[in-house]
Amino acid sequence: MADQNTHYDVLIIGQGASSYSAAMYVARYQMKPIIFGAIFGGETATGGVIENYPGYPEIDGFELMLKFREQAEKYNVPIVDGNIVKAAKLVDGFEVTTEEGETYRGASIILGVGRERRTLGLDHETEWMGRGVSYCATCDAPIHRGNTVAVVGGGDSAVKGAVLLGKYAKRVYIIYRQGSFTRPEPINLAQLDASSNVEPIFNTQIVELLGDDGLTGVVLSQEHNGSSKLTLDGVFIEIGADPRVDLPNQLGLDLNDVNEVIVDKAGTTNIEGVFAAGDLTDASGDLKQTITASAQGAIAATSAYAYASEHANSYETQAMGYSLVEVD
Repeated sequence: MADQNTHYDVLIIGQGASSYSAAMYVARYQMKPIIFGAIFGGETATGGVIENYPGYPEIDGFELMLKFREQAEKYNVPIVDGNIVKAAKLVDGFEVTTEEGETYRGASIILGVGRERRTLGLDHETEWMGRGVSYCATCDAPIHRGNTVAVVGGGDSAVKGAVLLGKYAKRVYIIYRQGSFTRPEPINLAQLDASSNVEPIFNTQIVELLGDDGLTGVVLSQEHNGSSKLTLDGVFIEIGADPRVDLPNQLGLDLNDVNEVIVDKAGTTNIEGVFAAGDLTDASGDLKQTITASAQGAIAATSAYAYASEHANSYETQAMGYSLVEVD
């Protein structure tokens, strides 16, 4: 159980692959980790069927993340299912605060908060989530059996989503503003090409969502088959994601030109005692995968262990006498 009076060795923020991996490694180092996060499983949990994670020829991403969590719980790692909204550096450690105002302290931090999915910014987009608008093909594909739907985007997640939806829906459009798809995995592109009920619409954007109390169609930026209106039962938005930089900014972490946290090969940031892993970071370039996030979580945990060992004298008495310091 999470305890606000316990001084934790590592405060792990996020509930994706990197965070669970980090927690397991920290626990195996005989340290005290705690995990925070309101979004279970990160991108993996909504990624559909995964066929490239070692040991599992085929497994649903949500199920894989359940296994990650169960393994972390096996090591008695406390998990707080809530967002951290504030993180502060102290004289000898760190303090984090949840949305409910609970505070927890620890010797170091591992950030694995991942990315926030982008939206189209259209009227009714948020309002109609669950009423025709979705950001998760894995979650909602089965309810569109026999329907006509569209996927917005041209990257690997959009292609995978269209392939999955093609197994349920009568017709699937994949709408992309560019003239060709953007670096999908070849196997996923091959599956898309083999899906006879999936039709790409290139050089086109959705400019309006149609409906009264839910989605009934969209307006396109140019005509398709003689009309700019497309009747749909659902639209799935897969246009990428941006790093969650609120906590990195609070802690004064260095970011690159696309707002990824800059880390070295050990997962170390520019702030002593703060480590980062997974899709939040620049550690693996464009290859944002469950396997890379898991590896980075293990590396960050090992670095946190080394950090704790180096600061053993003050580390053992940190539970008393904290005071805030300025972060440049």
